[in-house]
Amino acid sequence: MPGVTYEDVVYEGYGPGGVAIYVEVLTDNKMRTTPEIRHTFTKHGGDLGQPNSVSWMFEKKGQFSIPASAASEERVMEVVLEAGADDLQTVDDMLEVTCASSAFAQVHDALEKAKIVPSQAKLAMLPTTVVELDAKKAGQCVKLLEILEDHDDVQNVYANLSFDDDAVSEEAS
Repeated sequence: MPGVTYEDVVYEGYGPGGVAIYVEVLTDNKMRTTPEIRHTFTKHGGDLGQPNSVSWMFEKKGQFSIPASAASEERVMEVVLEAGADDLQTVDDMLEVTCASSAFAQVHDALEKAKIVPSQAKLAMLPTTVVELDAKKAGQCVKLLEILEDHDDVQNVYANLSFDDDAVSEEAS
């Protein structure tokens, strides 16, 4: 819409069990969005924090998800490490590559040149430490994260949460 100005805003806070939550927002009305985000945190067992209250627990990294069928792990490793990637992990049927944010373009270009197509390539705030939660607290935290993600202005939600998926599924049923 003409005349509308959008603003990038970051909200930081804690969820159930002390999980650090980092929320990236794009809003045309910070005076509307801030109370909505604060209410969501409070209603679901969390607390909205001050700027920089949790950002120190996250690091901006490049992240690539490559289907294992796209190329062999050895080939992907050779391409990405030469381009400056930090790590390659196999998760289910995906090869997960991380790199410093400054190396993102180089790694992306190297994959493209090698004709290896990632299903996802993005800059993300990855936690430097994780908080292990029991099934009940994890379920509460996942609900908070899902509600934050569903907010119209929210672009990305990051958390330093770790839990047993099966235990949370059992708790929910």
